[in-house]
Amino acid sequence: MTVTAFVIHLRRATKRGEHVRGLIERLPVKAEIVDAVDALDMSNTDIDAVYKRSLHRPHYPFELRVSEVACFLSHRKAWQTIVDRNLDAGLVIEDDVDMDDAGFAAQLTLALEGMKSGDYIRFPRWSRGEKGQEIAKEGVNSIIAPELPGLGMQMQLVGRDAAKALLTATERFDRPVDTTIQMRWLHPIRVLSARPITIREIDFNLGGTVVQGKNKTLLGRLGREILRPYYRVTLYFYSRMRG
Repeated sequence: MTVTAFVIHLRRATKRGEHVRGLIERLPVKAEIVDAVDALDMSNTDIDAVYKRSLHRPHYPFELRVSEVACFLSHRKAWQTIVDRNLDAGLVIEDDVDMDDAGFAAQLTLALEGMKSGDYIRFPRWSRGEKGQEIAKEGVNSIIAPELPGLGMQMQLVGRDAAKALLTATERFDRPVDTTIQMRWLHPIRVLSARPITIREIDFNLGGTVVQGKNKTLLGRLGREILRPYYRVTLYFYSRMRG
């Protein structure tokens, strides 16, 4: 199986450069950098070409920040590279991820053994909120099919057909990339998740995140805290109804 790892890295995030180079050397498969789409380079025309609010149901309650649009486009760039190179799969990694080298290598081996081209296998930074049938197991490692995939885009193994399907389904989008993945009625891919947790996010050690906005008003933060769980519940029941 031909697999390449793609580390999504924003060039101006120079504090992360050393970590990214070290991560590439430690990964158990061939790896390279994919230049992230920079929100600072995006015009309103660029945004309007791909983002349209309330495009899908259930409606996402927040307007996307430019950085979230850029993040989505960065993942699409990685998916497109998988397709263009005709790889069997690509391991897509954000540049603030670290891993337990031996634990992750064993997990990746298990994931690749039973992987199909239409599979999308998450290596999440936490296990909360994900429950589902165990479909593969080797020692302490397992792959599950969660009823509702968790959030986060830190690391995923994306099959070629899954990448094609995601590109088709997200030519225009209305919410962040991770919750779009949760909407399995939009795409035919099989979303799986690896256990136990073998990765972690280390953005605070690398100069902080470049996605989430920091200048929110108290009222704005309160509104998000109210609407976020409401959206999660709505998405869960919508997912169950759409089966």
